[in-house]
Amino acid sequence: MNAASPPTPQALAGVRVLDLSRVLAGPWCTQTLADLGAEVVKVERPPTDRHPGGDDTRGWGPPFLPDRAGNPTGEAAYYLGTNRNKRSVAIDLAQPDGQALILRLAERSDVLVENFKVGDMARYGLDADTLRRRCPRLIYCSITGYGQTGPYRERAGYDYAIQGLGGLMSVTGERDDLPGGGPQKAGVAVADLFTGMYASVAILAALRHRDATGQGQAIDMALLDSQVAMLANLGANYLVTGQPPQRMGNAHQNVVPYQVFAVADGHLILAVGNDGQFQRLCEVMGLPELARDERYARNAGRVRHREQLIPRLAERMRTRTRADWLAAFEAATVPCGPINDLAEVFADPQVRARGMAMPVPHPLSDTLRLVASPMKLSATPVQLRRPPPLLGEHTDEVLAELGIGNAEREALRQRRVIGPPPR
Repeated sequence: MNAASPPTPQALAGVRVLDLSRVLAGPWCTQTLADLGAEVVKVERPPTDRHPGGDDTRGWGPPFLPDRAGNPTGEAAYYLGTNRNKRSVAIDLAQPDGQALILRLAERSDVLVENFKVGDMARYGLDADTLRRRCPRLIYCSITGYGQTGPYRERAGYDYAIQGLGGLMSVTGERDDLPGGGPQKAGVAVADLFTGMYASVAILAALRHRDATGQGQAIDMALLDSQVAMLANLGANYLVTGQPPQRMGNAHQNVVPYQVFAVADGHLILAVGNDGQFQRLCEVMGLPELARDERYARNAGRVRHREQLIPRLAERMRTRTRADWLAAFEAATVPCGPINDLAEVFADPQVRARGMAMPVPHPLSDTLRLVASPMKLSATPVQLRRPPPLLGEHTDEVLAELGIGNAEREALRQRRVIGPPPR
């Protein structure tokens, strides 16, 4: 993903997305589509005397992007990380004239993404049923905490609460019988992020269906559904056995040894996924007898007898430094790794070689860098076409494309239906 790359085809070129979402799950979905070439128009709340306007995450800092003089701009890193390759228009959905503008934008869009509470869009006359009657080719994706159906459908959904309700915190954190035991959330908002990714996949499937049939459809995405789905093997463990998995700290429920170990100068990860790797591990550690022990020779036995095995390994691991162990394990092709902070992550030669941090030209700063898309497509590569937009940066441009002239736009501004140009 390179800002200097020459123009090349993109898989979603020509697909128009109207983005009425904010915060994380919806913007993560639409940024993914934008990275793949879709034209995304992000609709935001205009500023008022009481509210600065825009996506709430614009103010979720510090940190904020510094301007060329080193002063904070008010553009939070949180917002910048989820909104590249989009255009921003500031339209007040609460006003009938604002709703009329959204309808006109929807009529020329292929996809609409929104994450308002259930029923809010119907009050504006912009719900899925209404818009799809008018625009039968439109793919209308709603993202909510709990979905459009069920007893919780009217509740507001927040990632943290979903991690608890959806079971993730019951299996995340140190064991209850050890110091520091208890429920723990993930370090990032994984329910939001997974929902955004699932939503982008669903939209791509709906576009494929529309290409074949000419018909759009409604997509109902819920954070809780996504959280339950991403439990993966742990969800399957419960459904197969009827026994809820417990917190295991940095250990694995189904594979041993697959966890963090303390070493002479810190910690490292061992991720031994099969019996051959375990045999090589024991040879490197000078404990070949463990691989011959019938209790440990197979993974199922190692899981059953982890309380006897892990202390033996842990004692030996403390005798050498992280660098020594990593070099020895890597030479023997035993899966292992360090535990890096983010400074070490972005300095890592593999991360650098993969281009996972990229400079982004920005109208307010010369120093913006963002995390790049991980999608590497050979024929239709991801491109950086636009920096994360300023609030309402493209309002005039987008409305002009609808045939709305200068005088009409100025009248809309006077009535505060649309926001002012950014300063």
